[in-house]
Amino acid sequence: MFAVIKTGGKQYRVAANDLLKIEKVEGQVGDIVEIGHVLAHGEAENVTFGAPFVDGALVTAEVVEQGKNRTVIAFKKRRRQNSRRKIGHRQLLTTVRIAEILLDGAKPTKKAAAKTEAKAAPKKEAKAEAAPKETEAKATETAAPLFKAPKGEPDDLTVIKGIGPVAAGQLNEQGITTFAQIAKLSDKDVAKIDEHMPFSADQIMDWREQAKELAKK
Repeated sequence: MFAVIKTGGKQYRVAANDLLKIEKVEGQVGDIVEIGHVLAHGEAENVTFGAPFVDGALVTAEVVEQGKNRTVIAFKKRRRQNSRRKIGHRQLLTTVRIAEILLDGAKPTKKAAAKTEAKAAPKKEAKAEAAPKETEAKATETAAPLFKAPKGEPDDLTVIKGIGPVAAGQLNEQGITTFAQIAKLSDKDVAKIDEHMPFSADQIMDWREQAKELAKK
């Protein structure tokens, strides 16, 4: 049996155990995610089409990996205007393995993979007790903003070409709120943003150059 699903604005023809990359879905490795937008399903020439989706149809998939696609560069130059604009984008991707194609409201039978628990030896009890605290500390560190927001009124980051309202909101959440702050980003800071946010290093460096001019005003 195969199915045609829609996710992330794209359509995919899938069957059980197929491995594919789709736009990011929330979930950890081993989790089972549900894709309810099934456009069609069938076997051989016997195909059922939805209008637009098939009622009661559901596809489940296991999260295999969370990652990013390669950087896509958009370069625009206006002849004789001394105007150039270079923007990069790295799409967040999730690699999934199709688990089941369910019809008529059937419930998934496959559950998330069991998390393996390390068995600590008696002599290592102290380390085993410290492990949860260390895990909590790492989780807190991950949840914290990448940068400390400066005091004072934030700037309107959408003035920078290439930063829209959504991107500005994401930057503000990570503590980036002013032109002066972006202008002072070091190469290490750029690499940090590139790693943790959906912006490329080239894109951030372009914003940095624009912010230097705006910070002077």
